[in-house]
Amino acid sequence: MSPPFPLRAFGARNFRLYVMGQSVSLIGTWMQQLGMSWLVYRLTGSTALLGVSVFCGQIPMLFLSPFAGVLADRLDRRRVLLVTQVLLMAQAAALAALSWTGAVRVWQVLTLNVCFGVVFSLDMPTRQSLIPDLVEDKADLGNAIALCATMVNLTRLIGPALAGLVIATTGESACFALNAASFLPVIAALLLIRTTPAPRTAESRKPVLGGLRDGLAYAFGTPAIGTLLALLAVVSLTGMPYTVLMPVFATKILGGDARTMGYLTASSGVGALLGALYLTSRGRAGGLERRIPVGAGLFGVGLIFFSMSTRFWLSSLSLFAAGLGVMIMMAACNTVLQTISAEDKRGRVMSLYVTSLMGMAPVGGLICGALAARWGAPLTVLLGGAASLAGALAFGWRVPALREKMLPRLIPSAESEMLSELEP
Repeated sequence: MSPPFPLRAFGARNFRLYVMGQSVSLIGTWMQQLGMSWLVYRLTGSTALLGVSVFCGQIPMLFLSPFAGVLADRLDRRRVLLVTQVLLMAQAAALAALSWTGAVRVWQVLTLNVCFGVVFSLDMPTRQSLIPDLVEDKADLGNAIALCATMVNLTRLIGPALAGLVIATTGESACFALNAASFLPVIAALLLIRTTPAPRTAESRKPVLGGLRDGLAYAFGTPAIGTLLALLAVVSLTGMPYTVLMPVFATKILGGDARTMGYLTASSGVGALLGALYLTSRGRAGGLERRIPVGAGLFGVGLIFFSMSTRFWLSSLSLFAAGLGVMIMMAACNTVLQTISAEDKRGRVMSLYVTSLMGMAPVGGLICGALAARWGAPLTVLLGGAASLAGALAFGWRVPALREKMLPRLIPSAESEMLSELEP
């Protein structure tokens, strides 16, 4: 019996195994992220070092992810993920041991966070480019990506909540230990998954720098791919860093406390979750190119209203809209990029997706903090929302021309009725 329509990608055994393993692992990862922030603040009492800790974990993606994409196109992606999961488990275990013994120092936490960022730079592009290999019917790719986005957002809600309980009763070290243990299910799943590695080609024998150069030339020489990556980079650089200023809005603007910040964050998370669930209900890849500017525009408008709000209910509603919009944009971009990219360059394209989406965020965070110190948090977020909205409008203006270039790749993965949806 086949799964219900919104869950149809679960009909593939490999995909089911992957999601079951990753669901447990991601809960542990979110627990560790909160535990690490709490540990750094407990050790130092410095909000500046909180930002430094996040920066250390994310900045490697900006420089290393493009090279990781070359490896993802040359190596067995499943085996690469096995290596990265073992290394991430070792990092969590080391953090747990240091914290448990009381010997932990902030420099050790920052160093281990850099190690996390380095390994994650290889893990993330490989994981993204593996998803098409896990579904048997390529028409289910969009559904698979939306289900993965739903999984990420559900664990994003569950993990921090569990971490709060664990920290209050046991301490941060238990969060790190549980995260280390959470890698066991995903390692077991990867061992059970059976995929066929891509055959070695003449291009795969080129030097890494040559492969990277070819990937960059392909991505930015393909108008649809280059434009999608540019939109992601603009939104990530200018809009996403609003999260850095959440404590300011929760306390100084809305007159609340840590619970207020938690509620605001949850509002964005619920919006993102609903955005992912909406995309699981779609039956085809066609038409997603028109949802991308709508999602980015909704994100920008949400940030603009949030920046001007002094009421908790309006701020929550604005962040709900922003979360809904950014999830539709990200998941739709992911699906379209995976669908239209050449098989032998998919890893490099997805590494640029990760670089545009996550690598630009720490740079944007530093810029956001500097602007907020000079002009204030509301104006900084307003400018970020306006820039995201401008990027959405520019992309929307190009959609008719880009659709013609996407069409040959989108047709094989879509149902026949998508043709009518692609008509102007």
